[in-house]
Amino acid sequence: MTFHSKIDRFYIIFNSAAMLILALTCFIPFFIEDEMPIMASVMLIGTFVLCAGFMLWMLFDIRYDVEPDHLFVKAGPVRKRILYEEISRVSPTTDMYSGLRLLSSRDAIEIFYRSAFMGSVKISPLEKERFLEELIKRVPEAKFQEQPF
Repeated sequence: MTFHSKIDRFYIIFNSAAMLILALTCFIPFFIEDEMPIMASVMLIGTFVLCAGFMLWMLFDIRYDVEPDHLFVKAGPVRKRILYEEISRVSPTTDMYSGLRLLSSRDAIEIFYRSAFMGSVKISPLEKERFLEELIKRVPEAKFQEQPF
């Protein structure tokens, strides 16, 4: 079963600001310099296209797949397979600034599991209640923090 990520206004504003800063950094030299060398132009435009493409890929290609034996989380090129038996705790979070964040909303869930590089992964499924119901079915031994979910 596939769940897509919830995208909130803050995340869109934050990414838009980052994209604007990237665009300014890459395109201001075109307005400052009288004559821009072709190679420099190609490098600046290429840098903008690659970075902007990567940012958009990370923003719009976020999904969480509830599989029979594991949870598969994906955000752009970042993919993580979490075995259900490794999940120890699930709790709500609004922290978007630390840890492994494969989310696009401050209304998120933090999943703690044993083999985690950063101790946990933060996700923001659009259908949070339904996602939690599916997760509880597959990991009844994990501690699920009560509301607010």
